[in-house]
Amino acid sequence: MVMIENVWVEFPAAMTREEAAAYVSEELAIWKTRGKALGKVLLDVDGDEVIIKAIEKSPIRRIRRITGYLSEQHNFNDAKQAELKERLVHA
Repeated sequence: MVMIENVWVEFPAAMTREEAAAYVSEELAIWKTRGKALGKVLLDVDGDEVIIKAIEKSPIRRIRRITGYLSEQHNFNDAKQAELKERLVHA
C-alpha cells in the first residue's frame, strides 16, 4: 500500500503507479463534490475493467473528561494543555 495525494492506495502489479495516481485523482474530484474525505482506494483489474473501491476517511476525535466536562483538547486553556503534556502513563 502506498500514499498518493494523501490517500492510501493499493493496486495490482499489472498497474503502474501513474495509472493508480490518475484513478485516485478522479476519485478525489468525485469525493470533493460530495464534501467527503477519501481515506483509502483499493484498485483491482478484472480483464479489461478496473474495479475501484473507495473508502471514506473516518473523522476520529479525542474527547477528554476534565473537571466533569467532556471537551476536545483544542478547547483546553493554556494551563490545562500544559497539565496534559506533563501527565505520565502508568503501566
